[in-house]
Amino acid sequence: MLEKLFNTDSSNTAALVARVFLGLVILPHGLQKLLGMFGGYGFSASVEFFSGMGIPSVIGALIVLGESFGALFLILGFISRISAAGIGIIMLGAVATVHGQNGFFMNWFGTQAGEGFEYHLLALGLAASLFISGGGRFSLDNLIADRFGK
Repeated sequence: MLEKLFNTDSSNTAALVARVFLGLVILPHGLQKLLGMFGGYGFSASVEFFSGMGIPSVIGALIVLGESFGALFLILGFISRISAAGIGIIMLGAVATVHGQNGFFMNWFGTQAGEGFEYHLLALGLAASLFISGGGRFSLDNLIADRFGK
């Protein structure tokens, strides 16, 4: 079971690019929620915000941790499939609870009630491909898989 979780193609450069860029895009959002960086409110306030939306505190905490550590783990290529799945689930949740009602497009011209879901769809696509392929080249997953004897 663990072998399948960590198994990845060590020559897959596309997975490397996908996981590093997805991680780099998601990480600042996670750091806003976890540490209050980049104008964010930090862990407690973020969990409280989600609670105000009717999302249970445990799920709110998992969202914060998934965006933060999941993104960091993607950059490192550690438990890439689990990290990608977590980010994908968070993106689906964001579309279902907030962004889906605003339509497809981002709010480039300030004419919508909020941001659409095109960003989330791209992130979900990258997460899905990483869930399928694993971390690829230069991933910690690959080093761990080597310990299992691939």
